Amino acid sequence: MHLIYLHQHFSTPKGSTGNRSYAFARALVEKGHQVTVLCGSYGGGVTGLGSGFDHGGVRVGVVEGIQVVEFQLSYSNRLGLFTRAKLFLQYSLKSIKYLRMQRFDLLYATSTPLTVAIPALFAKFVLGKRYIFEVRDLWPELPVAMGVIGNPFLIFLLRMLEKLAYRFASVVVGLSPGMINGIEGVGARRSLMIPNGCDEPPAIRTDIRSLFHLNSDDFVAVFAGTHGVANGLDQLVLLADEIQSRGITDIKILLVGDGKLKEGLKRSAAGLDTIIFADPIPRLELLSALGTASVGLQILANVPAFQYGTSPNKFFDYLSVSLPVICNYPGWVSDIISEHECGVTVPTRDIEAFADILVSLRDDPTKVATFRQNCAPVAEMFSRLSQSAAFVALVEEEANLA
Repeated sequence: MHLIYLHQHFSTPKGSTGNRSYAFARALVEKGHQVTVLCGSYGGGVTGLGSGFDHGGVRVGVVEGIQVVEFQLSYSNRLGLFTRAKLFLQYSLKSIKYLRMQRFDLLYATSTPLTVAIPALFAKFVLGKRYIFEVRDLWPELPVAMGVIGNPFLIFLLRMLEKLAYRFASVVVGLSPGMINGIEGVGARRSLMIPNGCDEPPAIRTDIRSLFHLNSDDFVAVFAGTHGVANGLDQLVLLADEIQSRGITDIKILLVGDGKLKEGLKRSAAGLDTIIFADPIPRLELLSALGTASVGLQILANVPAFQYGTSPNKFFDYLSVSLPVICNYPGWVSDIISEHECGVTVPTRDIEAFADILVSLRDDPTKVATFRQNCAPVAEMFSRLSQSAAFVALVEEEANLA
């Protein structure tokens, strides 16, 4: 069976971003199937291809058994909305051009961006191929809720594209209960939840304090992820200010990553010794260090649509290395933390309460140790191996119907 996998932001574990598509593609290859990934050049991502692009802006190669087709479309979260939209459409058009020349059995399209539905619908109606559509974020619901997209006509077009993508997919995969509810509400014929997964913890650990030049006795609260509008990281600047105003010097807020708001956050944090901004590092290196932090921070902006409609990579990364989680919003992630006692949920935008919790955890290493122990069984529940197995079973089932 030959699967075409559409993921504009594909990366191997050597990049600093998520590797769900890589893990799924590898699982199919290990079962003897052929997989071709169509992707762009994502900031923080590493496709594994080292050759230059040809005159058409394409490079092709085999990476650990996966055929990777990379289009020369450089994307970054720092880009403006218009530039990003242009890149999304260019990726869709280049994917359509490629699909017209290929023989394949099934197509798997993962969003965001939602525009990945365009080549998927082309495959359905022009090439007569079945496709599975994966929803990583509910579009356009989330960007509308954040105020990122406000043009009524653009919202209308995106909602129409969403309905078409869900309606004509053989299966729509969602990553959280809220996504499944949203998918079914739009009219998907069949939906299936395959959440993000927890990778196996690294065999070798790197001390995060040494890696980022912190004091050996610091209580380190780490955020590892995108510094964007959705993340609400201004709350961490306020938290650092609150901690410093209390005269506390051994609690550090460490932010590892990049994004369009990073420079503004750094300016807001000028003069604060309790917050440290670090550049993104390769995912494998990050995982080896995360487990030696004190707690992991799962932070989002105060947008109700986030509460059940997201499945954040960083949350599962924290669990995979037994790092207790502090979450700043109610919802699905908070429910998991509460049920399994692997961390704490703080009241949304209550900075004083947030600081109180960090202080209490610093002063109670036994509780932190208990949280760490409770992370392991949750990580097993969401193991990458089990999620990959669910993906393979779904794809094989659909390929048999093609």
